[in-house]
Amino acid sequence: MGKFVKVAETGEIPPGKTKLVIVNEERIALYNVDGSFYATADTCTHAEASLAEGTLEGEVIECPRHGAKFNVKTGRVLTLPAVVPVKTYAVRVEGSDILVEVEEG
Repeated sequence: MGKFVKVAETGEIPPGKTKLVIVNEERIALYNVDGSFYATADTCTHAEASLAEGTLEGEVIECPRHGAKFNVKTGRVLTLPAVVPVKTYAVRVEGSDILVEVEEG
């Protein structure tokens, strides 16, 4: 089990937007889906591209490099060329703080 770490505040990420954060050298993409926050690994599983730089539509992030799409809630691959899901992180909101669960160490 990991620990929850504050990574941002809710006002930093408007609905439909993303934000890159780095925790313990892990690049994590945060997403605001209609006021609910989700987090995945930032790097597309198909190619070295930042998902935080992609386009978020609803709960789907599109990789800016080759167009692979992932569900930000589950990490599931929705379109090729990616075939491997993206890692997801548990997210908690406490007041205006966004916390993400990361492995300790």
